[in-house]
Amino acid sequence: MSGFDALTRSLRLDGKRALVTGASSGFGAHFAQLLASAGAELVLAARRTDKLQSLADSLRALGAKVSAVALDVSSKDSVHACFEQTGPCDIVVNNAGITVTRGLLDQTEDDWDSVIDTNLKGGWLVATEAARRLRDAGRGGSFVNIGSVLGERVAAGVAPYAISKAGVVQATKVMALELARYKIRVNALLPGYVITDLNRDFLESEPGQKLRMRIPSREFVQITDLNAPLLMLASDAGAGMTGACIAVDRGHLVSTL
Repeated sequence: MSGFDALTRSLRLDGKRALVTGASSGFGAHFAQLLASAGAELVLAARRTDKLQSLADSLRALGAKVSAVALDVSSKDSVHACFEQTGPCDIVVNNAGITVTRGLLDQTEDDWDSVIDTNLKGGWLVATEAARRLRDAGRGGSFVNIGSVLGERVAAGVAPYAISKAGVVQATKVMALELARYKIRVNALLPGYVITDLNRDFLESEPGQKLRMRIPSREFVQITDLNAPLLMLASDAGAGMTGACIAVDRGHLVSTL
């Protein structure tokens, strides 16, 4: 077998069960489709399962094995119930996240709690419960936490979000350290500004174009830029990687001051 053939084989996820949180739209829906195309059995999780059904049906039509599970990542009881239903998951994509956009002095305690509870506490609850299930089953696994370049840099108007994503970076490293003994790898993706239907109007506006010009490549991230890094980290192709936080930002983090 050639080196390229071996690499291609190592990227396959046949026989693996993958949980994607926040799978009803955006990154989560895209990641679910990617993992299914690599052969994984999918568990789609979000607070409302009705939003997952269209995606689940489309993936089943392509031959994927898919289930949809109600999950509020900020609730310990909901996380426990999710894994009681799914059993151990070999791959976890910790993608669920929210933000509140307003100035620091206008952010409320409720804003803080909702963002931190979803983005940071939620990822912690999902990862630790998933890890216990894998440990007890004597199986290894791979977790991919979805962070942001704002975990390493800063922007105005999204303080709780940036703080939560900085926490995701450190949580990834802590989890990688303590879970390595159980053959569980934990890594993070740090996307830059990705063009989606939700932010397209802003990114194509004058302020958005000024933001683009501060990126060394002068380009926003395309969601497909995340495909190869995510698949590498989720699969055996990334077997030597744990505790890594990989920026996919078209150079945004290396922009000059």
